[in-house]
Amino acid sequence: MKNKHILKLQRKYGAEGTNGKLTYQGDLICYTIELPDRNNLPRISCIPIGQYKLEKKRYPKQGEQIGIPHVLGREAILIHAANDAQKELLGCIAPVTTLTGEGTGRDSGKALAKLKALVYSLWDMGDEVYLVIK
Repeated sequence: MKNKHILKLQRKYGAEGTNGKLTYQGDLICYTIELPDRNNLPRISCIPIGQYKLEKKRYPKQGEQIGIPHVLGREAILIHAANDAQKELLGCIAPVTTLTGEGTGRDSGKALAKLKALVYSLWDMGDEVYLVIK
C-alpha cells in the first residue's frame, strides 16, 4: 500500500500577492509566493484552498516539474521557480527561500531544489504526495 505524505501550505493573502509557508511533518521546507486571490480566475489568481495530489509533469520548456493537476477550472498548474508572482506566475506556486514582500521573494531556484529533493525522494519510494492549502 502506498503511503500518503502531506505538504501543508499556510497562506497569507495580500492585495499584491499571496505568501505562504510550506511545511512537511511540522518542519519548514520553504516559503511560497503566488498571485493574489482573484476567485480562481485562470492565469491571474492563486488556486483555491483544498487538497491536491501532486504529480510529476514533463514540459518541453521547463523539463520535469511538480504538477498540481485537478485544480477546478484550471490546467497546467505547476510548482516552479519565480521570485515575483506578478511578473513570473500565471496561477502557479513558486517556492522561495526568503519572502521580500507580497508575492515576492528570493532564491527561488534554491528553494525549488530543496522541495524537489523531498518530493522526488517520496515518489521514488512509490509513495503519494499531497499538497494541502489552508
